[in-house]
Amino acid sequence: MNIQPLLDALNLQEDAAQALADELRTQIDELQARLREAETHLEHLAITRKTVTALADRMPPQTPHPTCPSTRTTPASSPSSTRPPAR
Repeated sequence: MNIQPLLDALNLQEDAAQALADELRTQIDELQARLREAETHLEHLAITRKTVTALADRMPPQTPHPTCPSTRTTPASSPSSTRPPAR
């Protein structure tokens, strides 16, 4: 019995499996690099948020600019204007 065709078929499958494993390792390496970049970006954003929050806490309260619309409640939108008149 000649087992050479069987060994050749086995070699082909082995080569294909090795190629797939190599390709997957390459993809994993690329994904790990992208993950490291994303994690670094998240760390930088967290540092930025912490810095901005600390600076905002130190800033004095600002008065609204005279040309900006007021955010105060007007009589028409206040809760008391929605109540029925007292009798």
